[in-house]
Amino acid sequence: MSLKIIGGSSHKGFVKKICEHLDIEETQTSSITFSNGDKFVTVDEAVRGDDVFVIQTHTTPVHIHIMELLMYIRTLRDASAKRITAVLPYFSYARSDKKDQPRICITAKLIADMLQTAGANRVLIMEMHSAQLHGFFGVPCDHLIAAPDIIKHLKQNWDLSNYVLVAGDSGAAKMMESYADSLDLPVAMMDKRRIGNDEKVKIKGVIGDVQNKKCLIIDDETLSGGTLIEDAEFLLNSAGAVSVDACFIHANLGVGASEKLNNSPITKFITTDTIPSDHHNLRDLEIVSVSKRFAEIISKIHKNESVKSINEFESY
Repeated sequence: MSLKIIGGSSHKGFVKKICEHLDIEETQTSSITFSNGDKFVTVDEAVRGDDVFVIQTHTTPVHIHIMELLMYIRTLRDASAKRITAVLPYFSYARSDKKDQPRICITAKLIADMLQTAGANRVLIMEMHSAQLHGFFGVPCDHLIAAPDIIKHLKQNWDLSNYVLVAGDSGAAKMMESYADSLDLPVAMMDKRRIGNDEKVKIKGVIGDVQNKKCLIIDDETLSGGTLIEDAEFLLNSAGAVSVDACFIHANLGVGASEKLNNSPITKFITTDTIPSDHHNLRDLEIVSVSKRFAEIISKIHKNESVKSINEFESY
């Protein structure tokens, strides 16, 4: 069973890096958009009996990229690929994971169902918003975390003395454990309440000591940047922090978000390359590549090896 890599149109640079790590050529494909907005895709090489990984991050335009991914998966199924794995560096709609209001769609479950219906046999995702998303998939789902790569970067490039790690909210507090343990740093948490669906929150305070400390806020993603800026301003103006940096795994920035963040009191930014860098234009930005880890787990899945160790931490 030969290994094949197919890259959707959302993040070709990331696909190229993975292919370089695996020392293989990307399988040739074509994707066309007709004048009415319809998509048309072809797989231009034989894939019968092959182990195919389709890489597509869910960036703007999200719905076009999701549709393109589904079309590639169905094309591969109909072309008799032996196994099809959907590789999603960033999974959109991950925050739509529960019915917390009447008459709403749990869209993360809908996307999971669509991937399976299209023909995906397996899914590989980085840093899902919540652990329960695993249960939405009726096929095996491997979940990568970015912490090993971020921690390695911080240890090798930052002076972490006098730092405290800050969770953006109670939901982000769980993901802080690996960072705090590996970096041997204290943790604080923003106490806030989210109001409505407009991404606005009300900050009640900070749980933990940040007085005269350098703060590093860590979260899975940021959209408008507004909440992140409010956190930074509160830490500096009301909680006594001396500086604030921000780390978010997915830089899923909307229109105007980069400009707002560039004008904020946040000193430095860290993110990964799960989303193309041309989707944001942040100053003092450090991008940590996670392509090698994706390549490693793709290789393990292809060889039917255990992937248990892929999220374990090395000593740096």
